[in-house]
Amino acid sequence: MVRTGILTISDKGSRNERIDLTGPAIKDTLEHSIYSVEYYNIIPDEIDLICEELIKMCDELHLDLILTNGGTGFSKRDVTPEATMKVIKKQVPGIPEAMRQKSLAITPKAMLSRATAGIRDNTLIVNLPGSPKGAVENLNFILPALPHGIEILNGTGGECAR
Repeated sequence: MVRTGILTISDKGSRNERIDLTGPAIKDTLEHSIYSVEYYNIIPDEIDLICEELIKMCDELHLDLILTNGGTGFSKRDVTPEATMKVIKKQVPGIPEAMRQKSLAITPKAMLSRATAGIRDNTLIVNLPGSPKGAVENLNFILPALPHGIEILNGTGGECAR
């Protein structure tokens, strides 16, 4: 099983002013597969809090995959990519590039996504959009490739493409 965490980043969601629909939609997408959602939290759009939570999920919980949602747009409060970049040790540009490319076939607004992805030790972190529809679409675009990368990260997969 791929030990997975979902982190919803939303000021209103963290204050219980909005029900988080995106985190549960991501969880539903992963159910009945190799992904085991072992952690879920909602926090506000605060760069230091996001960094602390990501570090905890990587370094203390030792999750294989972290899927964030929210905070990837143009709002002044949108700081998820910046927080992610502060905690990762390696970038994985192909993941957000693929998500934007596939999303552009659906909406021209996809080019406005600032999502990023990267690796901290043995954990892959991927930023997804904040909307349930966008998050699930983008997750479905990348799911086929993730197991191979995660196997390489945790030392159970070969380096060679098949």
